[in-house]
Amino acid sequence: MKVLVIPDVHLKPRMFDRADSLLKQGIADKAVCLMDIPDDWNQELNLDLYVRTFDRAIRFQKDHPDTLWSYGNHDLCYVWDQRETGFSINALPVVCGKIRELKWSLPDSTQLRYIHRIDNVLFLHGGLTDDFVRRYVPAGSYDDTDEVVRKINALGMDEMWSDWSPIWYRPQYEHGKMYKPRKLLQVVGHTPMEYLGRVGSVISCDVFSTYNNGDPIGPQEYLLIDTETWEYKGIK
Repeated sequence: MKVLVIPDVHLKPRMFDRADSLLKQGIADKAVCLMDIPDDWNQELNLDLYVRTFDRAIRFQKDHPDTLWSYGNHDLCYVWDQRETGFSINALPVVCGKIRELKWSLPDSTQLRYIHRIDNVLFLHGGLTDDFVRRYVPAGSYDDTDEVVRKINALGMDEMWSDWSPIWYRPQYEHGKMYKPRKLLQVVGHTPMEYLGRVGSVISCDVFSTYNNGDPIGPQEYLLIDTETWEYKGIK
């Protein structure tokens, strides 16, 4: 399956405009969004931008109803009322309401989760380590990837709001072993990158984030990946 990945959004509704155009060209079978939809530099009071971005995401979901969504830390900090860099107390009711609206627009509630698996590719915000799996999944289920994903998707704030959880972990900077690195490829966002690329069993694709002056950090490309062959490329 060919998948178009929409990485960390951070109040850029235009990202859904372009993704919509690409899907309508038939370049992918479906989209996966790695979320972090709210929050960006110095936008804490720009509630109109929060609303416009979420409304665009919801319209995108309605136009492409099989889209999958992977929670990011910036989404969950509102759901769980946790403080995070860029968190806007003013936007709290807006974000919580719009996430509920996004949920209601899904044909299947499982389309919004921490982790999604398509073939032998995992799509998630941060990264899934071997240690995290061994801590929260019974040893007898370790080799059953679908069961691992199911059990982790059932975890709550107490387990997930930590630096080494799948919504927070940064494999670009840490050196922990990833879960099944020879058998599974992980596609992640969360960590702003200067390029879209693969290191080991991880493809990092947060290339739309910016510096605090608004200048782009990365090339602002979407990842297009074949989940069977693991071939991928960036699309402007």
